[in-house]
Amino acid sequence: MSKCQACKSERIINLYGKCSDLCVVNIGENEHNGYVPDDLGIGGGDDIDFEYCGDCGQLQGDFPLQKTKIEAELEFNDEIDE
Repeated sequence: MSKCQACKSERIINLYGKCSDLCVVNIGENEHNGYVPDDLGIGGGDDIDFEYCGDCGQLQGDFPLQKTKIEAELEFNDEIDE
């Protein structure tokens, strides 16, 4: 059994969901509609799949994340507007 990377609890909850390209993600003022982005640490494509701790709420995985494609697109669009 895996343990929480923060508090060492064994109450790890795995969440899995099928979105069929109906995922909405907001980062700052930028909104993404469509497939689950594969660089958010929560799955990718049509699938949301991640684990979190039922005691402390810590999302399990490798963090911090690199800058996401959504954030890079937002910065790119900001540069074009200037």
